[in-house]
Amino acid sequence: MKIRCVWEHNGNDSILYADNFTGAFTRGKSLEEAMLKMPDEIRRFQLWKGESPSDFYDIEVIQEKASDLQIKDADSDVLFKTEEAALSAEEYQSLKALAMKSAEDFHTLYSYFPVKNKSAKPARKTFYGDVPRTAEQMYQHTKNVNSYYFSEIGVDADNEGSIVSCRARGFDALENNPNFLSLEAVVGSYGELWSLRKVLRRFIWHDRIHAKAMYRMGLLTFGADTIPDVFGFDR
Repeated sequence: MKIRCVWEHNGNDSILYADNFTGAFTRGKSLEEAMLKMPDEIRRFQLWKGESPSDFYDIEVIQEKASDLQIKDADSDVLFKTEEAALSAEEYQSLKALAMKSAEDFHTLYSYFPVKNKSAKPARKTFYGDVPRTAEQMYQHTKNVNSYYFSEIGVDADNEGSIVSCRARGFDALENNPNFLSLEAVVGSYGELWSLRKVLRRFIWHDRIHAKAMYRMGLLTFGADTIPDVFGFDR
């Protein structure tokens, strides 16, 4: 199976995104390191989606984006060339279902933490401030990009309630625009280009980053087998 990848990097720090598996990604200090991680990422991603993994993955870089952002901290602004295209109704429903599954699984993972404000993870700062350390901080951070992501394509959304409910309301608001499937890419905050396809990817990608961090923190804080592996990171 061929995996088409978009490579975003700042010097040697790299994020590699799977263009044909929306939301799947790897990171590395080099392109080679990120590429080596990609087969396992896609295998786990397919299992999470309920698909049978392939026996072989051929990793191909189809787009490159050099960036001034802090790539090592997963700061990103790339728009895939394929994300400029309009969505069919079938594509949209499939990606929306995946974005909602991601939100539901993230909420489920969070719900398993016996103490939501406890963490053995050391404090660390990045470009945006303190890295979330507890399950509560990670949950709130991940949930609260909802209004930001939707607003970048002109949709009025909020962050109220659970990650599932506010994301669902955002999609409802989006769908009130009769032409939402054919919206063109637009310039959003900080000069960043956004499209509906990008918003869908960013939700799944952002959930995945913080779900992995939350799961690993849970094992460190509460011990092995305490927190279920909802996303299948250890499969």
